[in-house]
Amino acid sequence: MGEPVAISAIVVIALIVVLILLSGLRVIQQYERGVLFVLGNLRGTRGPGLCWIPPVIARLLRVDLRIVTLTVPPQEVITRDNVTVKVTAVIYFYVVNPEAAVVNVMNYLQATTQIGQTTLRNVLGQSELDELLAQRNKINRELQAIIDEFTERWGVKVTAVEIKDVELPATMQRAMAKQAEAEREKRAKIIHAEGELQAATQLSQAANIIASEPGALQLRYLQTLTEIAVEKNSTIIFPLPLDLIEPLLKTLHAARESRTAPTPQDGPRPTPTAPYPQS
Repeated sequence: MGEPVAISAIVVIALIVVLILLSGLRVIQQYERGVLFVLGNLRGTRGPGLCWIPPVIARLLRVDLRIVTLTVPPQEVITRDNVTVKVTAVIYFYVVNPEAAVVNVMNYLQATTQIGQTTLRNVLGQSELDELLAQRNKINRELQAIIDEFTERWGVKVTAVEIKDVELPATMQRAMAKQAEAEREKRAKIIHAEGELQAATQLSQAANIIASEPGALQLRYLQTLTEIAVEKNSTIIFPLPLDLIEPLLKTLHAARESRTAPTPQDGPRPTPTAPYPQS
């Protein structure tokens, strides 16, 4: 009677021991690492795959090694030129040292979020609005370097920081729209003036060529008549060359001057005087 009871007790104890041993088995994924603590002491990392930890006295903390996409909440920032903007950014990072991520910081996700918000306000506060809008790549690299320097001792590697959105006040948007419109009008006037200058230069060169060759002007007249005749107009305009009537104009002008000029034989003309009143 005593032997069956002893055997049963041994079987029960064996089952309990097996269950305790099996309870120490852990399966760690490929993208995870397990940080092992035994009686509160760090005993390194485990994984990936199947691993065993001492039951009851050991604790295993899993750390994800995949890249984390962290969205920084919208931050109101006053730029160096006193413009208030609301900026949203995204931080990409991953854990390179699981032990440091568990031991050196209480919550590396929250800590990275907070340092990202603080750095975002500090860096953008030292930049002007034009730099924020036109030089985002430079600002992103500066943010990434500063945040990565802080998170390095936490075992976290920041791969990139991207400014996602920049929200401007309505008044600033209207002012920038007016500025852009003024710049476009300025470029349009400059282009128009350059076109006028080029056209005037070409016309001047053409006039010099025509003036050097008298026959070129006659050919131009004939070409104009040909273009007018093609349109089937009832009125034909025949341009008269000025060089044909220029001698006649000079003769008429000389004759008019000779008629109005006094001759030496005539002497000075008498000045009319008013008659004296009779007494």
